[in-house]
Amino acid sequence: MRAIISALEERLDSPTAKGLAQAVSRAIRDGSLAPGDRLPPIRRVAEELMVSPTTVSAAWQLLSRSGTIRSDGRRGTTIAPIGRAGGERYNRALRHQSEVTLDLSTGIPDATLLPDLGPVLAGFTGSPTPGSYLDDPVLDELRTLMLEQWPYAVDDVLVVDGAMDALDLITRNHLRPGDLVVVETPGFPPMLDLLEDRGVEVVGVPLDETGVSLEHVQDVLERRPAAIFIQPRGHNPTGISMSPTRARRLAGLVRGQPCFVVEDDSGGDIAASAPISLGAWIPDQVIHVRSFSKSHGPDLRLAAVSGPSELLSPVRHARALGQGWSSRLLQRALAGLLTDPRARAQVERARAEYARRRGLVVARLTEQGIAVPGTDGLNIWVPVRDEAAAVLRLASQGIAVTPGAPFAVGGVPSPEGHIRVTTGLIRTDHVEIADRIAEAARTGSWTAQHR
Repeated sequence: MRAIISALEERLDSPTAKGLAQAVSRAIRDGSLAPGDRLPPIRRVAEELMVSPTTVSAAWQLLSRSGTIRSDGRRGTTIAPIGRAGGERYNRALRHQSEVTLDLSTGIPDATLLPDLGPVLAGFTGSPTPGSYLDDPVLDELRTLMLEQWPYAVDDVLVVDGAMDALDLITRNHLRPGDLVVVETPGFPPMLDLLEDRGVEVVGVPLDETGVSLEHVQDVLERRPAAIFIQPRGHNPTGISMSPTRARRLAGLVRGQPCFVVEDDSGGDIAASAPISLGAWIPDQVIHVRSFSKSHGPDLRLAAVSGPSELLSPVRHARALGQGWSSRLLQRALAGLLTDPRARAQVERARAEYARRRGLVVARLTEQGIAVPGTDGLNIWVPVRDEAAAVLRLASQGIAVTPGAPFAVGGVPSPEGHIRVTTGLIRTDHVEIADRIAEAARTGSWTAQHR
């Protein structure tokens, strides 16, 4: 036990919960602590390190939340195995209790609306694959297209394997256990899983029809967060897109604060609203991620990332040590899709069709007295009396939707129940399906708030 105390003492930079959590993480990384090692009792750690038991308890909570440590019955608190299942929210969001005929739970694009890759591949001339490991990680043609289309002026972009790859690299290189991170609530389950895996403290700020609440952001900025994560348009699950006025005012609040902003533009070219970024006002504090999975094909696995050198350089370095680069063959295919007139027209038609499908369902729900927020994206966020009852009722009719619980930030569900419905996958019978959703929304008992 004394050796463990000494290891923590040597690595403790500040006598805070965050500092102690980081000390444990450093000790694990350098091999001083191994999976299965038992940590001393909270009171002894507090006495030896001259901090309060409350501080140690809070540090242990941070580490437990990230899966770094776990309570092991009579053995006390131990270092957890390195391999963890993870992805619990994401798994819950996609879990079905019965067979379904219409799966509206996935949040994925309609495969029939993706642009045809065949003509682009047929147009490849010469050797399609580079012959060197030393070629530029980003294809020149794709870089030029990105710089022309980016929502604010940037010097360069990095191409990675999709938005989640980008978020993984960013969080791995810029966040430490105990850091405070601000997210929108409701949040995107895979991103929440990722942040919890990093051991950060996540605090949610609500949205209104034009973006995150400035009042709530201003309050949480007093706690000096390390980062703010937002979806600037087509927010998943609500479909809310940030207005230019809200973006400008949010940038004004964040300007000069010791934090950075990560923008996850996952909808990309199928979003009905125009591209927007806080980078137009505070480029030195913004990492902007633009995905092409929903617009041009999930199997392309490509996203572009921009950011100031001090934020993007560690990400580039980490990627160079690992994956190295995203397939230049796939980059070439994406560049072809972005420039081919037929493919461009197909993406434009998809954008209009997704908006039409969403609009038809939302309009019918409105007639039924159910108000749905947002105007964009593949999904709608439907208020319901009872989540479980709504999900089960729709499942009994062969329709799968996602309960709202996995989108809860900090493990605290909304006082109002919700379901997420992927309207982008409703090809026909929009009014009939909307009526079934409305019936499900009214199923069950009102929550205590409504009694």
